[in-house]
Amino acid sequence: MSEFDVQVPTAYDPFAESNAEDSGAGTKEYVHVRIQQRNGRKSLTTVQGLKKEFSYNKILKDLKKEFCCNGTVVQDPELGQVIQLQGDQRKNVSTFLVQAGIVKKENIKIHGF
Repeated sequence: MSEFDVQVPTAYDPFAESNAEDSGAGTKEYVHVRIQQRNGRKSLTTVQGLKKEFSYNKILKDLKKEFCCNGTVVQDPELGQVIQLQGDQRKNVSTFLVQAGIVKKENIKIHGF
């Protein structure tokens, strides 16, 4: 038998560097724009993560008028208030939110196929 230098690997946290840089976790608030498939060709666009200080009903009214679609504000226990619009309005909603000055372009995440 020969002697081996046995090196036991220590626990490595791959996110340690990113956590060190982001000392304030959750300081960057994202607005998530998602699409949900309904039945057949029908779909819903959901917008969540807007700040609480905005009037969701006024934003919804402007979105409905701008894109000629119906929509509603839904109260979700986990996510808070969520705006739902009929159809695939992801790009329209993101450009509207940026042009209206509600949110910056870097803080919008568009999800979906």
